[in-house]
Amino acid sequence: MQSLRGIVMAASWNFMRVVHYSKTVLSQEVQIGRITSFGHAWSSTITSSFAAKTPTSNTVELLGKAYSRDDYSNVTEKILSKVGKNLHNQRSHPLWLIKERIKNHFYKQYIGRFGTPLFSVYDDLSPVVTVEQNFDRLLIPQDHPSRRKGENYYMNQTHMLRAHTSAHQWDLMHSGLDAFLVVGDVYRRDTIDSSHYPIFHQMEGVRLFSNHELFSNIKDGESLQLFEQGHRTAHKQEMHTMEAVRLVEFSLKQVLTKLVTHLFGDGLEIRWVDCYFPFTHPSFEMEINFQGEWMEVLGCGVMEQQLVNSAGAEEKIGWAFGLGLERLAMILYDIPDIRLFWSEDERFLKQFSVPHIEQKVHFQPLSKYPPLINDISFWLPSEKYSENDFYDLVRTIGGDLVEKVVLIDEFSHPKTKKVSHCYRITYRHLERTLTQGEVHHLHRAIEELAVQELGVEGRF
Repeated sequence: MQSLRGIVMAASWNFMRVVHYSKTVLSQEVQIGRITSFGHAWSSTITSSFAAKTPTSNTVELLGKAYSRDDYSNVTEKILSKVGKNLHNQRSHPLWLIKERIKNHFYKQYIGRFGTPLFSVYDDLSPVVTVEQNFDRLLIPQDHPSRRKGENYYMNQTHMLRAHTSAHQWDLMHSGLDAFLVVGDVYRRDTIDSSHYPIFHQMEGVRLFSNHELFSNIKDGESLQLFEQGHRTAHKQEMHTMEAVRLVEFSLKQVLTKLVTHLFGDGLEIRWVDCYFPFTHPSFEMEINFQGEWMEVLGCGVMEQQLVNSAGAEEKIGWAFGLGLERLAMILYDIPDIRLFWSEDERFLKQFSVPHIEQKVHFQPLSKYPPLINDISFWLPSEKYSENDFYDLVRTIGGDLVEKVVLIDEFSHPKTKKVSHCYRITYRHLERTLTQGEVHHLHRAIEELAVQELGVEGRF
């Protein structure tokens, strides 16, 4: 089994990160003025989805709506078939179990003025969002690499499958909410291995504070303010007072420390890593020391005031965090392969059917069937080749029978300057033994479609 560090590399909030370690630790009090601080894709009969990548109409239909195709449209039928599965809402699924544990923790820990839960939860919002919601409102620059077609699934130039649950932040704040959790499936084009899948699930948390809410329990708090006309530094935004930022940061880290302690147990060693996200400043990643290994589990930070202001909450300051449910489940339950989350095998699912959501679960591995490995080599076209296009093509044909795809050789011809790639594809059924004949059928389909769709020149 690969290391837990490798399992959790599919980070949420990973659009852009400039990371350096901070020695900041969470103390139990704050003193103003002093720094404190992955379906049912394994059918019994192996068939090829050979034509799934070819558009059959001028529109993409999804969840009862039609979207006109254009040059940006790149979402495949394989991906569309997963939309609406909502694994996080399927009772006794491991992702549901993680979601419920976190939701229950927030409901019990944070109570509003009228005895009701402070945080509202939204776990059924449509995964189709506008490009504006996914990027612009979150202050992600127009030239940021996270916007590229090679990184996302676009319905068309204006609509896409959300790349993160942060796409709903602005709308919920604009509706007047100041404390909420958003849970949902998110979509990103990515590599193929045991810890990466084009659909995974995130939870987003946001909390806003008014001047009174933030300073009411602070001595002489009535004299303190949220905002000032200052300068942006490594520790604060230009319009935030240092006192406000310290309290918001303390609240954020305290909330998240309590959450991971609830999930992993007492005595957990935690450290905070300073980093960069376009929509928060200052920004942090939380790392935990689990079974002797440091691993990143979430990203967070003080929300960019420009974002908060544009949503109509000009008189408030806030924090936000984002975490991946698969990551937490793989760590907590020792699940070795992200494809398992999409299995309908009762041997997998029944392990998470527990009488109480807080009951400890340790995944007992299913029988591991032998892999079959085939290589594919081709000359790249002169332009417009993207590795993620090839990975999507492999997923379209092989589905969840493909365990891993690795680029094992890259060769540049000394005379023609043409570039050749050789990929090693590992096929493994999680419920039975594959035959070489079955795999040969799939592999041949991948070779043919790569020539047709990607313009490569086969070296088969």
